[in-house]
Amino acid sequence: MVSGRGRRRRWSGSGPDDRDPQPFGRIVSRVSMDRGWSPRLTDATVIGRWPQLVGPDVSDHCTPVSLRDGELTLQAESTAWATQLRTLQRQLLTRLAAAVGPNVVRRIRVVAPSGPSWRHGPRHVRGRGPRDTYG
Repeated sequence: MVSGRGRRRRWSGSGPDDRDPQPFGRIVSRVSMDRGWSPRLTDATVIGRWPQLVGPDVSDHCTPVSLRDGELTLQAESTAWATQLRTLQRQLLTRLAAAVGPNVVRRIRVVAPSGPSWRHGPRHVRGRGPRDTYG
């Protein structure tokens, strides 16, 4: 397979090639890196795998609300659990760093449960609303 000039020819054949079928995970990983989606996928991993990352004891009593700029917001089911999560904050950060990588979650903000809201939708008008027309 050597031509007259001493260079080796490149044949497509039994060797690996870019045209060969690739595992799906490798393709998704490459596309996410090319398009800059990797940080968002890592954030989604934290929220999607929450019970596996922190365990059933913690995940039964709190819900991850958002992860933006390294700040994970958790909503506790009670004020007692909000206090408990604040004391467990350092241990949770260590677990999350071991599972998804360092600097994905840099701080945790715990919010207590809130009362019901009468607002429906993203827009709101100040005042008494429809109740002010009756009297």
